[in-house]
Amino acid sequence: MFHIVLGLPWLIVVLRWLAPLPWDISIKIVVAGILLVGSQHLLINRLSSGSIFDPEYPRPWIIVLNVLFGAMVFLAVMQILLDAICLGPLPLIGYFPSVPPQLRYGMGGIALALASWGVAQAIRVPALRNVEIAINGLPSEFDGYRILQLTDLHLSRLFPRSWAEAVVAKSNALNPDLTVVTGDFIDGRIEARRDDIAPLAGLRAPDGVLGIPGNHEYFFGYDEWMKHDSGLGIRMLTNTHVVIVRGQSSIVVAGVTDLASIGSKYPAPDLASALSGAPAGAKVILLEHQPRMAERSAQAGVALQLSGHTHGGMVLGLDRLVARANNGFVSRLYQVGGMKLYVNNGTALWPGFALRLGRPSELTVFTLKPSSVTKETAP
Repeated sequence: MFHIVLGLPWLIVVLRWLAPLPWDISIKIVVAGILLVGSQHLLINRLSSGSIFDPEYPRPWIIVLNVLFGAMVFLAVMQILLDAICLGPLPLIGYFPSVPPQLRYGMGGIALALASWGVAQAIRVPALRNVEIAINGLPSEFDGYRILQLTDLHLSRLFPRSWAEAVVAKSNALNPDLTVVTGDFIDGRIEARRDDIAPLAGLRAPDGVLGIPGNHEYFFGYDEWMKHDSGLGIRMLTNTHVVIVRGQSSIVVAGVTDLASIGSKYPAPDLASALSGAPAGAKVILLEHQPRMAERSAQAGVALQLSGHTHGGMVLGLDRLVARANNGFVSRLYQVGGMKLYVNNGTALWPGFALRLGRPSELTVFTLKPSSVTKETAP
């Protein structure tokens, strides 16, 4: 059923855009076939590797299929809008207005250009985003403390070793005090991703590198990935915390497992356990992959929660649907009770829908301040 639903844009494009064009039938059949392959690229992923999240074929083909899929979706939306406009004069003139081929060609060109640009934006090495976070009562020793957040790396054939090396080099050049990775490190099993994830061992920060699992870790061998990530020098916070000390003061960085664990044999997210034994009165920064439970975190006294998972909604307009699935949280900074929540657009995104328009990827550096002003800046 899932793949049938994904075929609906293809059906709209073939029947309402392609069929009326003054082309030879053989050309229409070829174009329809190419678009059908694009519409079913997730099925191709499943057949090639056993998972819609893990295409195990050459990167250029993954890019081409994402462009085709994106162009078809954009073209289907434009065709629906065009048909809706044409319905307006129908009661007056008594027939459905004809549409010149030139308009259809223009629509096709725009759809292809949007999809190509969107995929290019999705697969780039992200730009830096600086966010200044005010925390009431933050000890003066932590004034100016800098945390780099990476999230939703989705290391795969689309985001391979060379991309990971570039991200690590750019991350280390930022000289953060602490680096955190808030889940979805990979798409694929260890035997397929071992080389792609290896560069993460090069991440450096004075207070170390901390991580938590995302939902995709549970798709590809949770136990193996937790052990492997720890072997890269990343301290995985699975319902636990670390205390960072400066002089006579400290802050707590806690991490929980992902909601995907609920109902499985793996530990469910447990904020109480994560904070058990933490110094009384210390400000808490929580790493939680999905933002849906932010209100619970605020009620527990968390000062700042860093999340990912949504990819920022990927495309303006689509982000509203993604927000509804995440209790309204989809991109950037929110005030939730007395807590600040940052939902990162993601360092990358999953290869099945690698497209961004208006929701850019980011390398995010948070600078903590004991003041009442929160600022966001980007180049």
